[in-house]
Amino acid sequence: MKLHLALTLLLASASLAAAQSTAHWAYEGKNGPINWGRLDSAYQACGKGQAQSPIDIKGAHVNKALAPIEFHYMAGGVTVVNNGHTLQANVHPGSYIVQAGTRYDLIQFHFHTPSEEAVRGKFADMVVHLVHKSADGKIAVVAVRFLQDQDIPNALMATLTHELPKTAGKEVAVTDMINPGGFLPASRAYWTYIGSLTTPPCTEGVRWFVLQQEMPVSRVQYRAISSILKVNSRPLQLLHGRRIEASE
Repeated sequence: MKLHLALTLLLASASLAAAQSTAHWAYEGKNGPINWGRLDSAYQACGKGQAQSPIDIKGAHVNKALAPIEFHYMAGGVTVVNNGHTLQANVHPGSYIVQAGTRYDLIQFHFHTPSEEAVRGKFADMVVHLVHKSADGKIAVVAVRFLQDQDIPNALMATLTHELPKTAGKEVAVTDMINPGGFLPASRAYWTYIGSLTTPPCTEGVRWFVLQQEMPVSRVQYRAISSILKVNSRPLQLLHGRRIEASE
């Protein structure tokens, strides 16, 4: 209960900070990514940060000591919000991951088309970012990349795509139980690095876990999401000497 209260307060603080900023940002035009850092003093990291995301994942160093990610996801209700930048599913408390002894509670997941991160210069058609937060406020994001496949739909995506809010500012409470584990591939091998949020204020210090195995999504499912989002991916950012590690 205390952990849930703490997370609620953290999210409330983040929402308040966002509400207090009047700077409008977008994925194109004069308010697009190249100008994010100049739109608001709170967004300076977007332009001046040295540990920004997304990145091109290449030259990763295999680290046999990397702990596996323990996924403890459970089915529950979600509310899907079209916030004008993405489709974000806010989840009920209870799902979490553990990595290297630290527990991160799942807060929400959202979509980008195409994928924001690249792997050796290649982008996936879509990515799901599962956003987690630890009790002390550290953020960890698990990224699952999806490729279109005409004949292989994703069962979880099939449930979600029936109830998507198509206009900004709308939200839909999904009636079916949603288990985010349905996004995960069989292999839990991952790449990891320290980066940032990929939207303003581009806060750094985010631990990224990009799962190495891609997942299929049918063309119909992909189009149901991409027709709403269009292109909502931040361009690749410079690595600035950061180390990318790969689990076995």
